Amino acid sequence: MPGRSSLVARLFWTTLLGGGAAFVLGAPAAAATGLCLAALVLHRLDRPRRIRRLIRTLVRQHAPTLALRRRQECFVDAYGNLINDGWVREREYFAERTILPALDAKGFGEDGDVLWDMILASIERAAAAYPLPDEADAPADGIAYERFCAERLREAGWNARATQASGDQGADIVAERAGIRLVVQCKRYGKPVGNGAVQEIAAAMRYWSGDMAAVVSNAGFTPSARKLAAATGVELLHHDDLATLTPVREVGGRKPTRSRARSSVAER
Repeated sequence: MPGRSSLVARLFWTTLLGGGAAFVLGAPAAAATGLCLAALVLHRLDRPRRIRRLIRTLVRQHAPTLALRRRQECFVDAYGNLINDGWVREREYFAERTILPALDAKGFGEDGDVLWDMILASIERAAAAYPLPDEADAPADGIAYERFCAERLREAGWNARATQASGDQGADIVAERAGIRLVVQCKRYGKPVGNGAVQEIAAAMRYWSGDMAAVVSNAGFTPSARKLAAATGVELLHHDDLATLTPVREVGGRKPTRSRARSSVAER
């Protein structure tokens, strides 16, 4: 392994140089060489502990998000089977994009493959152990869920209201804060939301002359929905995210076009 080869090289050169110094300078140099060799060995022996500590630190730092993603991406299908494919992908994504680069930056990159199963297990434990708000707080009824989300937005400082059931053009909530208009579609689902909701809210944002668009759900989102959301600038949120949602003027790198529809929102 590269790590062991590096240690062997350090021990070799320390012994060689220290031995030469000891031959010339005597006992003090020999003692110093011995201390250096001992320090190298102890540092190597401490390597697994330092790696585990780094992994635990990163996982704990992101535990709230990981726990929420675990809840969103795991569901029971119509046959009673637990479907967690989305969570497995999310867990591996976090390991590849967050933990492995951090290990590499600290000089532990060669250990990543060996520790892969341990990394995934650490992520799973942290996500499962982190306490999330009771999901039962979110109403099961679709209309009640829309009002629930609107109230969450109001608590976060948005002037939010649910739209009429008919003629909303895909928008369940229209909210404003600091001159920014947010258009929201709410989905109280038992399985991941597909890209149809993303298409609808992207169109609704244009209809309502919005600055931001979001699909809010208690469940997760399919890979195709995430891909489309990334391309259209639509936010994919859990209803718990609404408490910290802040206004952003531009969506998808472009400023939305204004129209008279913006001034007539109160009439709809």
